[in-house]
Amino acid sequence: MTEAFKAPERLLMGPGPSNVAPEVLAAGAQTTIGHLDPAFQAMMEEVKDLLRYAFQTKNAVTFPISAPASLAMESGLVNVLEPGDTAIIAQNGVFGGRMADIVTRCGAKLVLVETDWGKPIDLDKVAEAIKAHPEAKLLGFVHAETSTGAESDAAALARMASDAGMLSLMDTVTGLGGVPVL
Repeated sequence: MTEAFKAPERLLMGPGPSNVAPEVLAAGAQTTIGHLDPAFQAMMEEVKDLLRYAFQTKNAVTFPISAPASLAMESGLVNVLEPGDTAIIAQNGVFGGRMADIVTRCGAKLVLVETDWGKPIDLDKVAEAIKAHPEAKLLGFVHAETSTGAESDAAALARMASDAGMLSLMDTVTGLGGVPVL
């Protein structure tokens, strides 16, 4: 480019990216500091405290990931699943499908529980899959499916996984902060 780029003004109304508040843009224009600077370290600790509050956890290993939400989903799955493990994924939209794709790339056996797009995850179908696959290590699901707006019963799904001795991995990108999660 031979000239500075000036982005046109747009009103973004999709699931993302979205418009950025003027206060946030102004904050981004401040002087850059390093990640080891004490001021940055203090700010990061505050961010982690706020994330723990948002997620209602006391887990010390709570931190932001500077990436698309799909990387957080993938990070969770690849650090839990090993080749040969069984994972049950409930799909009722695009992002449940993405979760299923990641499971297969991990080399895990995928048990896909499909619900019609736009409808909450069918708890009876999930219960059947858990009963049929007691070896499953993980139940993955999307709390509020961004592609359709369907909200599923995250508390019931997490409880089903826990009762079966399984881990649960929940994508709550659309739900967190907007509706109760657990």
